[in-house]
Amino acid sequence: MPAPGENLRINSARLWDSLDQMAQIGPGIAGGNNRQTLTDADSAGRHLFARWCKDAGMTMGVDTMGNMFASRAGTDPAALPVYMGSHLDTQPTGGRYDGVLGVLGALEVVRSLNDLGIQTKHPIVVTNWTNEEGARFAPAMLASGVFAGLHTEDYAKSRRDLDGKLFGEELARIGWVGDEKVGARKMHAMFELHIEQGPILEAEGKTIGVVTHGQGLWWLEITLTGKDAHTGSTPMNMRVNAGLGMARITERVHQIAMSHQPNAVGAVGQVKVYPNSRNVIPGKVVFTVDIRSPELPKLEAMKAEVIRAAHAVAGELGLGVEIEDVGHFDPVTFDAGLVSVVRQAAETLGYSHQDIVSGAGHDACWINRVAPTVMIMCPCVGGLSHNEAEEISSEWAAAGTDVMLHAVLDVAEVVG
Repeated sequence: MPAPGENLRINSARLWDSLDQMAQIGPGIAGGNNRQTLTDADSAGRHLFARWCKDAGMTMGVDTMGNMFASRAGTDPAALPVYMGSHLDTQPTGGRYDGVLGVLGALEVVRSLNDLGIQTKHPIVVTNWTNEEGARFAPAMLASGVFAGLHTEDYAKSRRDLDGKLFGEELARIGWVGDEKVGARKMHAMFELHIEQGPILEAEGKTIGVVTHGQGLWWLEITLTGKDAHTGSTPMNMRVNAGLGMARITERVHQIAMSHQPNAVGAVGQVKVYPNSRNVIPGKVVFTVDIRSPELPKLEAMKAEVIRAAHAVAGELGLGVEIEDVGHFDPVTFDAGLVSVVRQAAETLGYSHQDIVSGAGHDACWINRVAPTVMIMCPCVGGLSHNEAEEISSEWAAAGTDVMLHAVLDVAEVVG
């Protein structure tokens, strides 16, 4: 039986082919993907993943939030499983690799272990978490949040998309409501491989990011209410312009983030303007502010400043204002022991690496609350993600998956 030495590698060509095949489901309009959660495309992607897992000899479990768990048996039935995974859902104009690399890289680890005849003491489980992106149903990382006890299942299933459709009803519609209780599974450890979604690794010429921390986040949904009126016949001093209020708050969000440098970011993302007619002054605007920092005091200070700014702008313009928290997690510190295991795996394989803080939220941020967890990152071209032009190389994908292979074997314990 092969020892897990430095020559042990995954089948990089098979991994790259799997990524390409999954990208054919829910294609975008510019080379990427639109496989939003709980759509027919999401269901098709899940079926393909399930078939591949069955072909690899794994057994599939699905919980009542639609989280998928494909298990490879270990030699010790009493040993807790080692988990790997990420998500298959995408942004509306998403790339081919965000999340998907983590799921299919994990599958490739199992396929390679099968090829090499390697057995482990601990079972190994490959996971596809439901609704990581939060693009259709806020908040992000919804189902892993239920798994980790951050949200109730009732709350999650009551989330609505912009068309008013309920999460719970859409999950049932596509046929992926499982029978397992959410969060009942226990984990020995959890690994998540992901593209960086930022420019640091490529700029520094590093192949592997060893993720030590994750940024905290607040999503604040702000509703401004003014008065619909004709753009041509309403005097400027008599307008109650919700669109103007949004514009001013957008500028303030940028200023607030800049005032808290370094390690702070902020922007306005999703926007809905009513009635959204070219010759009507907006009477209502609903938009989401996204602020992030790996430092909790800084994150909380920015939130407070955004709320004050929104109320001040609304007061100046005579607008009604409502603010709702629609997404939040505190900064994350990943398990120090697993961080060391990942770092050692990169060194064993001879890959250049550096410690890095994740700028984006991930399912691992929630699972870290209930089990030892770590993330592995590979570069992406220009740091571009949440964009159909998102790009990585097959070499980067293979390197990240190789590191995960070695790290998982260390923690799952090779037998023989």
